Amino acid sequence: MTDQSLTLSSLPLFPLGTVLFPGGVLPLRVFEVRYLDMVGKCHRAGAPFGVVALAQGSEVRVAGAPDEQLEPVGTLAHVTQLEQPQAGLLLVQCQGEQRFRIDYAGRLKNGLWVADVTLLPHDPAAAVPQHLRHAAQALRQVHENLRSRSPAAPIPPEAGARYDDCAWVANRWCELLPLPLGTRHRLMALDSPLLRLELVADVLAKTGIDSGAA
Repeated sequence: MTDQSLTLSSLPLFPLGTVLFPGGVLPLRVFEVRYLDMVGKCHRAGAPFGVVALAQGSEVRVAGAPDEQLEPVGTLAHVTQLEQPQAGLLLVQCQGEQRFRIDYAGRLKNGLWVADVTLLPHDPAAAVPQHLRHAAQALRQVHENLRSRSPAAPIPPEAGARYDDCAWVANRWCELLPLPLGTRHRLMALDSPLLRLELVADVLAKTGIDSGAA
């Protein structure tokens, strides 16, 4: 999957009321039949599925609810942990990988969404510039606090941290900040990691989260 123009056909999708970012950790509690079968097959095959945010509709099918509409950009997810504590329930942890753009999406008879997608280029490596290093420093402090209070918190392991990389820092902040779903999706879909981090830094400045961290 290193070819930036690679397309995938019939990629199974998991529409959610959240956004998965590349490098992110996503815990899932799976109980709907359409997803139990899909996640199990992907796990056994070592294959990804796509996580895509809902522009409209609900994660769980409810009679009379608005029809599901999907955002145009999603992220490949690989299952890293899977437990089945009881019949009809999977506790899953996923790792976010490459982003993709949906070319065509449709639903199977069982309600599962599948799509033909084009993989988007990986975020280019970009060093955090001096005027944004406060955001990276504040993120490191937040992660240290989370790990000390809750070792099982769904954040990337410290060994893989990249506090000097624009995309990584921006993505981790997007996962932590209480952003509207549409805003979170638009940030993930941006091609420029530097712009993504600058917009995140604006949010941090408005909320005061990183005050005193520089």
